[in-house]
Amino acid sequence: MQSESIFKQSNFVQFWFAQIASSFAFQMLAVGMSWQIYDLTDSPLALGLVGLYQFLPQLILTLITGHIVDRYNRRLICFITRLIMGITALLLAYTNLVNSLTPNVIYLCAVLLGMARSFELPANQSIVPNLVPNNMLSRAVSAIASAREISVIAGPALGGLVFLLGAPTLYFSSMSCFLLSCILIFLLKYNYTSSSKAPVDLSHLLGGFRFIKNNKTILGCISLDMFAVLLGGATALLPIVAKDILQTDSWGLGLLRSAPAVGALLMSIYLVRFPLKHNVGKIMFGSVAIFGIATILFGFSQNLILSMVVLATLGAADMVSVVIRSTLVQLETPDDMRGRVAAANSIFIGSSNQLGEFESGVTAAWFGVVPAIILGGVGTLAVVGIWMYLFPQIVARKTLETKEE
Repeated sequence: MQSESIFKQSNFVQFWFAQIASSFAFQMLAVGMSWQIYDLTDSPLALGLVGLYQFLPQLILTLITGHIVDRYNRRLICFITRLIMGITALLLAYTNLVNSLTPNVIYLCAVLLGMARSFELPANQSIVPNLVPNNMLSRAVSAIASAREISVIAGPALGGLVFLLGAPTLYFSSMSCFLLSCILIFLLKYNYTSSSKAPVDLSHLLGGFRFIKNNKTILGCISLDMFAVLLGGATALLPIVAKDILQTDSWGLGLLRSAPAVGALLMSIYLVRFPLKHNVGKIMFGSVAIFGIATILFGFSQNLILSMVVLATLGAADMVSVVIRSTLVQLETPDDMRGRVAAANSIFIGSSNQLGEFESGVTAAWFGVVPAIILGGVGTLAVVGIWMYLFPQIVARKTLETKEE
C-alpha cells in the first residue's frame, strides 16, 4: 500500500511555501549585501565580516532563543523574525535610494539578520513535528530540505538577475518575499501552548545542552554531523580549485558551487517519494562515508565534469544523513524541549561550518590544496569508524519510528 503524500497535508504545504518564500528572500538579500560590501570596500575581509556579524548573535543568544521557542507560540516567532528580515531588506532599499549606503549600514543589517535567524532557525525546526504525524516526519524533513536546496540553487541566480535592475529593486523583491512568507505563516492553523512550567534559571536555559549530552542518539547524530562537516569542508576551497587546478572561470566556479545543491535537491525529492524505512542507522553512517569518499575523489579530480559529478554525489550523500539525523533528533526530543535542543544544534552546525572553512584554509596553507581536501575526506572516514564504535545504538537503529520493538 502506497504511503500518503506529505503534500496532502494542507497545513504543512502552507508552511512549506512560506519556507520557500523566506529562503528565496534571504538568498537574494545575501547576494546584494555581499556584492555591495565588496564593491564599497574592495576587501575580502569585509565579506568575511558580514558572515561573522550574522553568526555572532546566534552564538550569543543561543540560550535565550531556545527558551523562548519552547515557551511561546512558534508560529508567532516565525512571523516576527521574518517581519524583521523584511524590514532589514527595506532599510537596505531605502539607503540605496537616498545614496546613504555605507559598510556600517550593511554590518548593522547583518547583525539584524543574525538576531532574527537565531530565533527563526530553532522555531522552524521545532514547529515541523507539530504540523505532521510522526510517521510522516521524515518526509516532511525531506520536503523542507528540498525547499532549501531549491532556494540555494535558484535564489542567488535570481538575485543576480534582479540586481541588474538596480539594488533597490533587489531589496524590494526580497522584502516582498519575506512579507509573503509572513502572511502564509500568520494564516497557518497552529496553536502552540507550552507544557513546560519549569522556572527560568540557568539550569533551564542549559537544558538543551544537558539533554543532548544525556541522550546518546542525539549526541551521536549531532556530533557526527559537526565533525564530518568540520573535516570534510572541501567546498570552502572551490575558488582555488576552479582557478588553479581546473583552469576554469567564474562560470565554472558557479557550476561547482551549484553541484552539491543539485545532488542534494534530487536526493531530497527521492526521499519525499520513497522515505527510508529500514536500517536507517547503517544507512546514515554509510552516507557519511560516501561523503568522505566523494571528498577524496574531488581532491584527485582534474576535470570539471568529473568534479561536478563527485560534488553532486557528495551533496546527495549529505542529504541522506541530514534527513536521518534531523528526524531522529526531532523524534527523540520532547516537544517542550525542541526549541532549546534546536538552538543548541544550530550552534554545533554553525560552528562546524565556520571552523570547517578555517580548517580547510589552514591545512591548504600548510600542505597545499589537494592534500588538504584529501586529508579532509580521510578524516571524515575516520570519524565514521570511530562514531560507529562509540554509538552502537545508532548503528543498530532500524527505523525512524519513535519506538522500536
